[in-house]
Amino acid sequence: MMYDNLLKFPTFDSANSTNMKNIILSIFLLSSIISIAQNTQTMPEIVLKDVNGKNKNAGDYSKNGKITIISFWATWCTPCKKELVNINDNMLDDWKTKYGVELVAVSTDNSKNALKVKPYVDGMGWSFDCLLDVNEDLKRALNAPIVPYTVLLDRSGNIVYTHVGYMEGDEFMLEEKIKAIAGKK
Repeated sequence: MMYDNLLKFPTFDSANSTNMKNIILSIFLLSSIISIAQNTQTMPEIVLKDVNGKNKNAGDYSKNGKITIISFWATWCTPCKKELVNINDNMLDDWKTKYGVELVAVSTDNSKNALKVKPYVDGMGWSFDCLLDVNEDLKRALNAPIVPYTVLLDRSGNIVYTHVGYMEGDEFMLEEKIKAIAGKK
């Protein structure tokens, strides 16, 4: 019959079989490496203003060689403010010394509420970078669902951890992640 050859499978001798296995394995490994590389995310190149009106490129935080915490917050968000207060007052100086950590707060307050950010930051005495994401461009680029939202960058600038929400004590879990990145126990 004319379709008999369609139902026959090719046969391989052992040398060809080994070569075929190596080719298939190589293709699998290459596709895995490409997939992993594509899933590694860094901070996008989005320019925001800080509370003093100076332009800051969010992508630069991926290139500073530091372990960086990006904390999305808003002046109307009580858990957001509690998280930043707890980190700043109780842990940040220690983290800077032990691990070389940098903290960046990104306010998602809209243009009307953004006027409240600088007085709040100044009143709290925060010395870390505070950026204004009034159009939520950075928040959207990072697929941040709600605030508070925490992003942790390793020293190479790769996003290695994210966390939604805040409950008292979450900063200790964050420190465990920082320790792991820093290679400390």
